[in-house]
Amino acid sequence: MKVMAIASVKAQLTPEQLKEHLPHEVPATLKHYLSGEVEQFWFREGAGPIFLMNVESVEAAKASLATLPLVAAGLMDYEVMALQPLMPLRLLLGEM
Repeated sequence: MKVMAIASVKAQLTPEQLKEHLPHEVPATLKHYLSGEVEQFWFREGAGPIFLMNVESVEAAKASLATLPLVAAGLMDYEVMALQPLMPLRLLLGEM
């Protein structure tokens, strides 16, 4: 299942918080990527990352994201949504 996860920072992160958490956040994110769970990722300046995930369910995505240090510390959360093919395209094929 493809899932989009869009991060939002709960409050402006201080330089001290970034210094504390980023050395752990980056390797944790890379582990998710190397495992295939995070298929692609992007970064929005001032807003955080967006992940395209390949997981069993939305619940599995949420559980996985909860292990990231910034989420675990309560500094960031993710809006998680399931993705599917654009179904109206079936109309072009004459299928319903």
